[in-house]
Amino acid sequence: MNHPLDLNHAVEIAPHIWWVGHRLPGDPFQCHAYLIEWGEASVLLDPGSTLTFSETLRKIQEVVPLSHIRTIICHHQDPDITAILPHLDGLITRPDVQILSHWRTNTLLKHLGLQRLPLVCVEQQGWQLDLGGRILRFVFTPYLHFPGAFCTFDVTSGTLFSSDLFGGLAMDSPLFAQDESCFEGIRTFHEHYMPSQDILSHGLGNLEKLPIQQIAPQHGSIIPSHLVSFVINRLKELDCGLFLLTKTNSDYQRLSQLSRMLREMVQTIMVNRDFSEVVSRLLVLGKQVLPVMTMEFYSLMATGLPLHLAPETGFHGVRCQPPESCRALLGQYRHQGAELKEGAACLLIPRRADPAQPSAVVQELVLPLVSSQNHQVRALAILHLTEKVTLTEELYHVLSQLSLPLGVAVERESMLRVMDEERHHAYERSVRDALTGLYNRHYMQDALSRLCRVHDRDPDAAIVVASFDVDHFKSVNDTYGHAMGDTVLRSVAQLLIHGCRSVDLPVRLGGEEFVLFIIGATSEIALNIAERIRLQVSQLVFEAPMQERTITVSCGVAFRKVQEPIEDVMERADRALYKAKLTGRNRVITEREL
Repeated sequence: MNHPLDLNHAVEIAPHIWWVGHRLPGDPFQCHAYLIEWGEASVLLDPGSTLTFSETLRKIQEVVPLSHIRTIICHHQDPDITAILPHLDGLITRPDVQILSHWRTNTLLKHLGLQRLPLVCVEQQGWQLDLGGRILRFVFTPYLHFPGAFCTFDVTSGTLFSSDLFGGLAMDSPLFAQDESCFEGIRTFHEHYMPSQDILSHGLGNLEKLPIQQIAPQHGSIIPSHLVSFVINRLKELDCGLFLLTKTNSDYQRLSQLSRMLREMVQTIMVNRDFSEVVSRLLVLGKQVLPVMTMEFYSLMATGLPLHLAPETGFHGVRCQPPESCRALLGQYRHQGAELKEGAACLLIPRRADPAQPSAVVQELVLPLVSSQNHQVRALAILHLTEKVTLTEELYHVLSQLSLPLGVAVERESMLRVMDEERHHAYERSVRDALTGLYNRHYMQDALSRLCRVHDRDPDAAIVVASFDVDHFKSVNDTYGHAMGDTVLRSVAQLLIHGCRSVDLPVRLGGEEFVLFIIGATSEIALNIAERIRLQVSQLVFEAPMQERTITVSCGVAFRKVQEPIEDVMERADRALYKAKLTGRNRVITEREL
């Protein structure tokens, strides 16, 4: 008699299909046995071990007599499902009984020394079994978890007896999975038990062709129809072969945590385009395995100094050399250094602890980021640690796995920064005079239109125009040559740049004519700036043959009125400049003196 979901009795999970397993207290690796009730052609799947079979036998006999079982299907040879076979060898006496499995399993089961139960290969049955009105199909899923692994599909009910596939790890998992949270146990089981993602995807591809209504695995929970597609799709994305992460650690839960952290790190690096956000997320993830406080990077550039990406500059990048302690690694090829021969080297550099700051950096971990194309160290990641660490095999593997995607992210950010620099330089070249470095007319017109709009709204944002002209400049070119004339212009321009404020606008109009737009200053301050520049120019000293020549400038100053066109105020400044030249040169004249 069946008591639904009373696990002390057989549970019918589909018409004529019964769960007849037994739960062992405290065992996360619970094993399920199943019975297909089909008269004298009944089938027992994965009967179990000596630890569980007394209960399994009792539940079988609640449904059918043991003599009705004609076929015992063993999906693999492990003792948790086959250890009871020698006992069944004496219990089932009908002459047509058989054990059905893959030939690779049968080569091992023969060592059980069975006397009466014959071992039959599913291959010899054409990969299916006819129970007489009910067909079981066998689906090959090699290497999941062993070379001859297969699953059994009951065509009538759509039930897939999946062996280890879709199994889960949990001591208290329900017989039927309730929701998507069931995948956590499935994920942990498959990550360490299945050899690789490629092999897993191949096996899932073979099963997806079936009209599966429910999945009855050997471990974990039975997966009902509404969760079948979800579980299959999630398994397709799963990384397996977890024990490849280590040579010594067999804690699959710890390895699963590391694997998940690595996946999140790689996904963060490859998906997120904002480098500061990448680093912020990596710090959160990295703190699961390291006492890391901050990170910085040095990237090898084609020309010039390495690019330094650090939190204090918002990871915008400045040109500077890495610390002396790790500088030699940058640009090194893997074959050049023993420390780089296997994966990415990791250097632990001690720092002096500050007793007043317990959380201060006490150690730095340097991770060279090696290019996959030429095996050259193209960048360095420096992790600032608040505690001393030991470079264990597990930690080394995590860092090595992180090296390539992190290198890609740093290289990508470096390229973006270089492109920004090039765009900035290109813009600067387009708005500055090539000889003097002052702004040109094109930029002046654009900037003045904005400054005038501000002045029109705010009279305190005054605009003062100071027009400069180098006195007797033609004679410099005629006497000393145009190269020396260019030197004079550059020298005057430098005094203009250094003599004004950051808000002011120094412009070369052409030839020896310059103009300085003094912004937001009182008339007194503006005149002081113009006078200071005039004086500094007169004190310039040049090399031979101009060592005896004094260069001076004349200057005219005008003050813009609110709503006045800039052309008008520049014209008044020019008139003041003209008067300065007429009255002896080397002087500053304001429009008020006209």
